[in-house]
Amino acid sequence: MKAELELGDQGARAESVTEFTRRVKTLLETGIRPGWVRGEVSNLRAQPSGHVYFSLKDAGAQLSAVLFRGDAMRQSVKLRDGLQILAYGQVSVYEARGNYQLIVRAVVEDGVGRLQQEFERLKQRLAAEGLFDPANKRAIPAMPATVGFITSSTGAAVQDFVRILTRRGWRGRLVVLPAKVQGEGAAAEMVEMLTAAQNLGIFDLLVIGRGGGSLEDLWAFNEEQLVRAVAASAVPIISAVGHEIDFTLCDFAADVRAETPSGAAELISSRFVECAERATRAGEAATAAVAQAMARATERLDHARSRLRLLTPAAQIEQGFLRLDDLSNRLAAALRATVQHRRQALGEARVRLAHASPETRVQQESQRLLSLFKRLQAASPASVLNRGFAIVRDETGRPVTRRAAVKPGQRLVNEFSDGPVKVRAEE
Repeated sequence: MKAELELGDQGARAESVTEFTRRVKTLLETGIRPGWVRGEVSNLRAQPSGHVYFSLKDAGAQLSAVLFRGDAMRQSVKLRDGLQILAYGQVSVYEARGNYQLIVRAVVEDGVGRLQQEFERLKQRLAAEGLFDPANKRAIPAMPATVGFITSSTGAAVQDFVRILTRRGWRGRLVVLPAKVQGEGAAAEMVEMLTAAQNLGIFDLLVIGRGGGSLEDLWAFNEEQLVRAVAASAVPIISAVGHEIDFTLCDFAADVRAETPSGAAELISSRFVECAERATRAGEAATAAVAQAMARATERLDHARSRLRLLTPAAQIEQGFLRLDDLSNRLAAALRATVQHRRQALGEARVRLAHASPETRVQQESQRLLSLFKRLQAASPASVLNRGFAIVRDETGRPVTRRAAVKPGQRLVNEFSDGPVKVRAEE
């Protein structure tokens, strides 16, 4: 019974095939670093997709390998069964079959093995001297004004380099320092150009590199004299040799390694592009802010124009328009409002002063006396006579105001406006 329970516990903890395979895959892919493998090609199969499958074997073992289409197109070695090669790649596990295989990134013929050994030997010796020490690396200028590119003037690398800098809108100055990058004397020419560039003293940054190739093609960048010159350069250097998987000793000696010349161009222009984008955003924000400020100012100006049309004569309104067009800020608007307020207060004070002046009072009294005189004049006998009335007087000249005061036969005088008429009262 105890054995059965223990077996049941183990069964509960058992992994599925998929889980187990994935654990193996993780262990292999994270535990084994990429590297070079030497062997003979066998079972070569090129698929219509462009992927190439083959095996690497020697006298003691066999290893499945695959060269995917993108990597296969970059290789200069034509694979065939029986060919001795050095393959650079990383181990991977194909879970569907539970097989591990080598994902190949680069292929060189085994005849290059001697150069690879020389590469490793020289790398170890120079590293031991501290030539590749990270503490000696200098910072790359964020926005170099003048860049020198040591490369072949006719190669595709310089064309790609210039094209990317142009496309990204870089505004610095590029000087191509032509030199051989392959074959006999190439390293010496590049050292000469590197020395000349430092003597000129105009460069903020140097780039040294070329396009990809085989180990033999890139060997000039592994020669000791050039590696030491790169490490000793007073000007910061970016090494941009080959494709992503191609490493040279110059890459280790330089201050920064770019995977390709195009990558170096992007690295150089990246801060410039960032600043340009920030400047663009700031410009757009400033434009928007100015537009908003102008809209607010226009609204205030329109309001001021409306007030001026109501408060000032036409000529002053026209002058106000001209002044308003010249003045576009709040301070000027406030000053104009203050002046208008003072003018209004002064006008009111003048009116009050005019009402309180002696001259005005004299005029008012004169008007009042004139009015009284006219009223008296309108009530005078002459004025009454002129309106068609007559005054009856007795013999003594006194006015007769009642009929009862007239005696029959009494002599009376009727005074008209144009003279008297004597009459006698009826008996």
